[in-house]
Amino acid sequence: MQIRAEKQKNPVADEVSALIAVTRPIIAGVYHSISKDVLSAIGQREDIQLKLLGKIRSKGDGDTGIAFEYAVHDAVANGVPVVVERVADALSRCKIYRGDPSSILFAIEKSGSQQLISTEIDLITSDSRVLSGERGQPVKLKGYLNQLAAAFRRPSTRGQLPQSIRGLWKADLFLGSTEPDHWVGTTVKINRAHLEAARGLRIAIVPSKSGASDAIKKDEQKNLIVCPMPHDGSFMQVFYEGWRIVQVLLENDFKVPKEVDLPNPLHREVARVYIERREFPVPDVLEATKTFAQPELLAFDEASAENVAFGASAEPETSTIISPFPRLEN
Repeated sequence: MQIRAEKQKNPVADEVSALIAVTRPIIAGVYHSISKDVLSAIGQREDIQLKLLGKIRSKGDGDTGIAFEYAVHDAVANGVPVVVERVADALSRCKIYRGDPSSILFAIEKSGSQQLISTEIDLITSDSRVLSGERGQPVKLKGYLNQLAAAFRRPSTRGQLPQSIRGLWKADLFLGSTEPDHWVGTTVKINRAHLEAARGLRIAIVPSKSGASDAIKKDEQKNLIVCPMPHDGSFMQVFYEGWRIVQVLLENDFKVPKEVDLPNPLHREVARVYIERREFPVPDVLEATKTFAQPELLAFDEASAENVAFGASAEPETSTIISPFPRLEN
């Protein structure tokens, strides 16, 4: 799986050019996520016209929830201070005090591939223990990775997990520290209302809400330490606005949408840039629109996540994750 990261380098200048800078890689991510099975029926990827992208993409490609998972993971892994400080606070409430916080991205391919996608898997040693918050000796994590992955697909296997971590297959990240080699299952939700309790999950990462307290608190009902993630509001707003514009264009085959779908005149101006080029192949459109994008708003990085097969090795249908990274300032 390719993970495409977008990191904000400079403040937003002109809103239209900033939105074009954000929508271009979102469209590129959707374009690159078209499965090989679909391509075998329609031809070469580089010949796909922009107007066809909405028809042939799978719902969920470029999903913002998955993007949020990776953004949190990378912020911890790269030591972004404002994120690391809050994660360290949450970990201390799980009795992990020593060492710098680390993150292991633990995500199951959502498209049906029987693979475990994991980054920083080498941080898990034979002595790594997962703290469940229950009495008794914490279990060693490494020996249960494949079982956790299998449990995601096959409910019948979940009963084979130790009782204290029976819900750990729902984890998106393992947060912890290599110094004590202790980790906690972490759920990451773009929507706080979707938080669920599960045995083995200790921390919940959610976006902070405007006008609400972003204090780290324990949800007694769900037995989760809820850790709202602060972010640069201007960039995240631009990212979400860009994603909404692309969603509308995909649904309308890059034709002019109804005004109610894009009521903001600036958003319609951004959409027009792509609508005028709907007959052209996607790579040509991306190259042509480069001129209109705010220069050096974003820096791009691509990396491959390690795939650890535990069963059938079907090719994942979704091959790209799009991930925004806000420009954080202290």
